[in-house]
Amino acid sequence: MNKYSTVVGIDVGDKYCHFCVTDHHGVVMEEGRVMTNKLALRRKFEKMDRARIALEAGTHSPWISRALSKWGHEVFVANPSKVALIYANSSKHDALDARCLARLARFDTDLLFPIEHRNAQTQADLAVLRARDAVVKARTQLINHVRGAMKAMGYRAKACSAECFHKKVGAQIPKELYAALSPVIGVIKSLTEQIKGYDSVLNEMIEKRYGVANLLQEIKGVGPVTSLAFVLTIENPHRFASSRSVGAYLGLVPRRDQSGDSDPQLRITKRGDRMMRRLLVGAANYIMGPFGPDTELRRWGFALAEGGSKRAKRRAKVAVARKLSVLMHRMWVTGEVYQPIGYAQNDTQAKPAGSDEIDRKRPFSPAGLACSARSTK
Repeated sequence: MNKYSTVVGIDVGDKYCHFCVTDHHGVVMEEGRVMTNKLALRRKFEKMDRARIALEAGTHSPWISRALSKWGHEVFVANPSKVALIYANSSKHDALDARCLARLARFDTDLLFPIEHRNAQTQADLAVLRARDAVVKARTQLINHVRGAMKAMGYRAKACSAECFHKKVGAQIPKELYAALSPVIGVIKSLTEQIKGYDSVLNEMIEKRYGVANLLQEIKGVGPVTSLAFVLTIENPHRFASSRSVGAYLGLVPRRDQSGDSDPQLRITKRGDRMMRRLLVGAANYIMGPFGPDTELRRWGFALAEGGSKRAKRRAKVAVARKLSVLMHRMWVTGEVYQPIGYAQNDTQAKPAGSDEIDRKRPFSPAGLACSARSTK
């Protein structure tokens, strides 16, 4: 006997949600729309008998899916990029999309390629990281504007970090550009102070709720922002059967278009979180850069790029970013300590999942990761 009485498909829009209610035989019982707000959805779905509900992933889907689950429904969030019946429909409209979602959910929920949204606390914490990232981008854009404006007038701004740009370059602005650039320098100063405030909040979050981020920072090149972003993006490390799956989840593996003897080398999928992927590539740039310490991960990256073109070196950095994500997940799951060089495989034993203590006698390195990964093939 089914645990739900009806199947509902919801096409979520910014102002209205179109819904379609069907029975177990696929017969449409009701169609309509409700406003996309908590009050309207509560009036429609809170007192409805337990139903299986399918909706598209989007801006509103996280809070809507949590609300529907709270009201006792079985909720599936469809991945719209993989449901061709919706995005490739030649006569696409909201009511038809809701009907398609309902029928797919009735037949087989795997056809929806369902995704799992983060919980409310994780989403709120991740919003702090994304807000900081937006402020950093705004500061970078303004710094580039100041440099470009000065260069166009025959001046060159001093080379300095973004943190001290407003101090060193602010005193260097020529008179003819003072009216134009002085307010911009003030905004850059304000943004720098805001970024410092965000950093304090992030450090407090790590100390109070995400202590595992401190463990991940043992890898040189992985700082508080990258480690915390990784923890919040993955959220539950045990949902991956293998650490190697994390690279694919973050879009750091090549696309495949294999047919017969043809198997061309393609670019990475870029399917995962864009900010997390950029942070990992930035960490890989440091690891393979002039200031990166000597580690097996660095050596592996240089061996991959040895004798290649600039494009090959860029691909090697992406490969290092992928292996770094696998390494960070492995450290998170096992609780083992990272050792950059001199890994002894016989000395490592997996820690029980959920243990808060870290045994500093058990090292961890990419070499050991490679050995364990090969054994799973």
